Amino acid sequence: MKPWNSFIFSRVGPAPGLSFYMACSDTKSSLDDSCNEYMWQSSCAAAMEKERESYLSPTENPSTLSVSASLQPDQQGYDVDFDPPLESKYECPICLMGLRSAVQTPCGHRFCNSCIKKSIRDTGQKCPVDNEVLTEDQLFPDNFAKREILSLTVRCRNVGCNEKMELRNLENHVPHCKFATVPCHQCKESVCKSELEEHINHECLRRLVTCPDCAANIIIADKQFHEQMCPFANTVCEYCNMELIRDQLASHCDTDCPKAPVACTFSMFGCREKMLRNDLALHMQEFTQMHMRYMAEFLRNQTINGFIPVSSASASSPADEHSASARPAEQCQCSQELLQLRETVLQLESRLVIQDQKLRELSIRYETQSTQMTELRKKLASLEESTRELEAQQYQGVYVWRLEGFSGHLRNQEAGHPVVLHSPPFYTGRPGYKLCLRLHLQTPSAPRCSNYISLFVHTMQGEFDSQLSWPLQGTIRLAVLDQTEGQHHVEVMETKPDLQAFQRPTVQRNPKGFGYVTFMQLQALRQRGFLRDDVLLVRCEVTPRFDVSLRREGVQPRGPEASL
Repeated sequence: MKPWNSFIFSRVGPAPGLSFYMACSDTKSSLDDSCNEYMWQSSCAAAMEKERESYLSPTENPSTLSVSASLQPDQQGYDVDFDPPLESKYECPICLMGLRSAVQTPCGHRFCNSCIKKSIRDTGQKCPVDNEVLTEDQLFPDNFAKREILSLTVRCRNVGCNEKMELRNLENHVPHCKFATVPCHQCKESVCKSELEEHINHECLRRLVTCPDCAANIIIADKQFHEQMCPFANTVCEYCNMELIRDQLASHCDTDCPKAPVACTFSMFGCREKMLRNDLALHMQEFTQMHMRYMAEFLRNQTINGFIPVSSASASSPADEHSASARPAEQCQCSQELLQLRETVLQLESRLVIQDQKLRELSIRYETQSTQMTELRKKLASLEESTRELEAQQYQGVYVWRLEGFSGHLRNQEAGHPVVLHSPPFYTGRPGYKLCLRLHLQTPSAPRCSNYISLFVHTMQGEFDSQLSWPLQGTIRLAVLDQTEGQHHVEVMETKPDLQAFQRPTVQRNPKGFGYVTFMQLQALRQRGFLRDDVLLVRCEVTPRFDVSLRREGVQPRGPEASL
């Protein structure tokens, strides 16, 4: 029988540990000398197993550590980022990664469980390091190395995650890491778990969207193709630029589009003209006689080609001889039809001549009426101008300009659009000078006069210009009327004969005006009653001073009138 200590070392392999030796010694000392060797060996084996389990944490007992190995028998070492880097003693010589389910050989080398077993099966029963004879039965778990490796610090490999942890906790961390990537179930693209919902709803190229035209669910990647084919999408007719849905485009071009090219209605009879649908009616009207001739020629050809004379048929078969008696009757019937068609053609031609004559008469009458309408329009315009001229002569130098819808002009001014308004003309008397007013609403960006009302007086070519003295001299009173309290905004100015604004105009309206650039602030319109029912009233009173030579000629000027 072997000594008890040699038996112990042969059972546990290299470096069993001091605590195991002491445990077996206690066991040996507790045995009675009369016990047999078998009971002693069993007791030592139990003590050895108990000692081995004491080195493991509750989560590292052999049954737990072997689960992943049993589920994935061919799994290689730990391919993770160790921090600090992995020491060579914990590195598998075969896969060059961290030892997974480490086992040790009798020759003292460590390998991953799956790596060494695969090596033995593939390359033979020998150690890959020193070529010593090695079988799978000689391998035993190196739980000490396993525990040390699981205690090493590693970094999470997910991009953006800076967490560090022990290797044993890595497997639980990865599924819950907010930086972990998962495949999108629609496009199969790897997406960060925290951004998966945003990707599915807004970024995924395979997500479903609703077509705004037909309300169908389509994949976003196919949206452009669908828009080109959607029957309810808006499209534009290439001929008339009318906007309509695609499903109606073909029908529109075939029947309704006024600019679509169409063939003549008599194309089947021989007319080869093509035109816009809008011009078809005019073409039919202008070429009615030609179309009737086409149709008559077509019918004549059809009749001639459809008639079969008796002499062209041969009596070569018994069937033809049997029907010979019926041919004279058929020939008579065809001749009668031909005569009827000829009569119809002649009637149509005579009707065409009559219609052509009527069309010419109508055309001449239309041209005459168009000329008369043009003359009447000119006369009407002249009468309207004369009426306006007579109305302007009745003002006698005092004119009230009524500007309706003034709030719309204010909105345009606030938007930065220039607002320039001209009043109808008025006379200072009969005879008198012809004038008009010009009102500006200065924009907020106008230099030195922003948000002001500018008011000017312009001279115009009038009926009495040759009877008046030039330049215009006198007093001009401009006012914006207060329609509530009567506190009008008034400005008085004297004419300046040396200015171009008061010289005799050489065009319909003198481009030079005279007045105030900053006549009134726009803010004052809202503070007082200048605007009523969206109407602004501007009053102009002109008191001219006539030359002495004009009085000698017998022209009496208008006397002074009351001012505002």
